[in-house]
Formats: sequence, structure tokens, C-alpha cells
Amino acid sequence: MDDKLKIKISIADRVYPLTVDYTQEEGLRSASKKIDTMIKQFEENYAVRDKQDVLAMCALQFASQLEQKQIDKSTDFQDAFDRLKKMDDHLNSILSK
Repeated sequence: MDDKLKIKISIADRVYPLTVDYTQEEGLRSASKKIDTMIKQFEENYAVRDKQDVLAMCALQFASQLEQKQIDKSTDFQDAFDRLKKMDDHLNSILSK
């Protein structure tokens, strides 16, 4: 059985035909809606010359959100590691007595 689905995604008034896995469809459609919403917000709030400028701003916004999540995740991991290290040191000191 073929696990692929042919869909059309609209972004910035352009239609993009895609062949995707069934499991990707919902995510792609949701992403398309978020992009179009962000485009409208940028067009309403900033003087933009054309769609390319707006799409570049959208790309920067999404990429910076992703990068910030990675930074936050890394910081959370480091905090957890530091706490575990302290607990390990404390347990080692107790056991060595």
C-alpha cells in the first residue's frame, strides 16, 4: 500500500503541490496556516515591499523560535545535570564515611 498522499498547500497566495506521508499532512497544513497568519500580521504592522520580504521575516521568526527552544532545552539539561552531579557528590560523601 502506498503511504503517500498528494496535497496542495497554499502559502502567500501560491499553491504548492506536495507528495507527503499521511502522518505529515496535519503538520504541514497547520504550518501553512501559521505562516499565512504571520504574513498577515507582518503586512499589517510593517511597511513591507513585497512577499519575499514578508516570507524572509517569517523564516527568521520561525528559525529564531526553534533556536531559542534548543537553547532553553540545553540550559534545562545543564541545570538537571548540575543537580544530579551535586546529588552524586553528596551520596559519595555519605557512602565514604
